[in-house]
Amino acid sequence: MADIVRYTPDDRRAVDALYRRVFGNDSADASRLRWEWQYRHNPNNPGGTPVIWIAREGNTLVGQYATMPVRLQVHGREVEASWGMDVMVAPERQRQGIGEVLFRTWDRNVGASLGLGLSQSSHRLFRKLHWPEPGPIPCLVKPLTRRAINRASWPEPVNRLVSALTLPFVKVIARSRPLRAEMAIVRRFAPEFTAFWDKLAPHFEFAVRRDAAYLNWKYVEAPHVRYVVAALRRGAELQGYVVYRHLQEPRGRVTTLVDFLVDPDDEAGMKTLLRWVDREARAADSDKIRVFCLHEGYRRVLRRSGYFQVKSTMEFTVKVNGVDLPPTFYEDTLGWHVTLGDSDQDR
Repeated sequence: MADIVRYTPDDRRAVDALYRRVFGNDSADASRLRWEWQYRHNPNNPGGTPVIWIAREGNTLVGQYATMPVRLQVHGREVEASWGMDVMVAPERQRQGIGEVLFRTWDRNVGASLGLGLSQSSHRLFRKLHWPEPGPIPCLVKPLTRRAINRASWPEPVNRLVSALTLPFVKVIARSRPLRAEMAIVRRFAPEFTAFWDKLAPHFEFAVRRDAAYLNWKYVEAPHVRYVVAALRRGAELQGYVVYRHLQEPRGRVTTLVDFLVDPDDEAGMKTLLRWVDREARAADSDKIRVFCLHEGYRRVLRRSGYFQVKSTMEFTVKVNGVDLPPTFYEDTLGWHVTLGDSDQDR
């Protein structure tokens, strides 16, 4: 059986070689562009070392499970947690239990194990291990143009007919509304964002810690994705922020609302953030805005702002080891704040 040990810098070349064998040269080249940022520069790395587990048989590396460490606010306490990310097993050793051993080793060594946007194989394994499944994370969409309703699975005549029939409805939803507070683009998260998180953290039963160091690493320093960040202020006081990007997809242009933070009780503030994104999306000629959001208070404001829920494939699983929790903890997720930006799904 393979030995499971923590990654060291001496393993880097062997990990790269295994990645090429499992995923191919193109995927390996793309991964190399973000590897240093994703694993070495994460401000939550314990001791500054990537949280990667490897499976070794003698001198041969046959498997890897790489994770993204975060600080997690859960049930009034903060614990060290990590998102499961890149898992791979050498082709000749697949379906022999190495992946499961890597998963179990990871879980035993963190305060909370998190999974988002699971592959079918990972989802099956989590179910086999009887991990809680609070997901999927609800997906909401706001149409801005008649093209927003189009679907790739429909014939073109059907898409044109549906677009014509829904156009009056879309025009009403997409109309511009005034901002109720000051909004401005920010290039970097200042220390005040940490103070803002500390003030709001008690409002959430479950949420990744969003301090300035983490936010800068995640949304400003990422080498492979370009985000736009805007902050909400009333007077000189920070009241919220939003992170978004514009994408070209096969059926049109989409603005993705990647992450946001505002007092869950501040409905006017949340609406201001959303109206700002509306304006930015229209300026980018987007056909719709998409957001993944678990918190019920935020979703309520999203629905009132013209978003409607669609089928989500963003499966979510979590297993908290470092905190004693009530039996109903995983069943009541209304106060959990989880977005697309929390893991590595936005690549």
